[in-house]
Amino acid sequence: MHTDAVTFTGFSRDFGGRTAVDDLTLAIPKGRIVGLLGPNGAGKSTAMRGLVGLLRPTRGTATVFGRRFVDLPDPARTVGVHLDGLGFEAGITGVRHLRILSIAAGMPADRPEQLLELVGLEGEGHKRVGKYSTGMRQRLGLAAALVGDPELLVLDEPANGLDPEGIRWLRRLLRSEGDAGRTILVSSHQLGELEHIADDIAVLKRSLLYFGSLDGLTSSGAHTLEDRYLALVDGAEGSAR
Repeated sequence: MHTDAVTFTGFSRDFGGRTAVDDLTLAIPKGRIVGLLGPNGAGKSTAMRGLVGLLRPTRGTATVFGRRFVDLPDPARTVGVHLDGLGFEAGITGVRHLRILSIAAGMPADRPEQLLELVGLEGEGHKRVGKYSTGMRQRLGLAAALVGDPELLVLDEPANGLDPEGIRWLRRLLRSEGDAGRTILVSSHQLGELEHIADDIAVLKRSLLYFGSLDGLTSSGAHTLEDRYLALVDGAEGSAR
């Protein structure tokens, strides 16, 4: 049994003459909530897309429970994915979207209704997705990621478009999923929220600047996550000059 949920080994991705991610190496143990941080353009989304098979690395590997995503025998029950920029078919309803995914994942017929209730959309399932607000689409995306009851969640900026109540709801949801033993890799600019839920922090700015426990980074709360994050990023900028 593979002990790590996520492994990047020398993962690099070039786009033309630009390197988006350079030699990323880290291993995320099972059952951890990991906050992936970095400025815009730091390579976070590129790394996540490489992990879930949406792009191939130029060099190195990215694996889930010891396998490349494309080699997983039952991907929907292994990895739940919600990435910023992956849209929905606007003309179908939320419940129809989840029903299609549930059938593909071999889940029970009542799975869509369970998920709509879980993410607070129980009264909105029969509305067309094109009529959803940004926050409602985020909730539907989280429901879609959870369809197969996966062991790992990969979430790119799930708090975008959520109001303060929605952000608090998301915090509670992710923490409860982590407490239930699910591994979660989540990118976010909501540093204050990550302080409430993350076990570990990875800071990426093309290359890995830090990976370790939240307590280790903040000296068990002596510093804020924001201060330590900005010091790492500013230091990387200074050394690059």
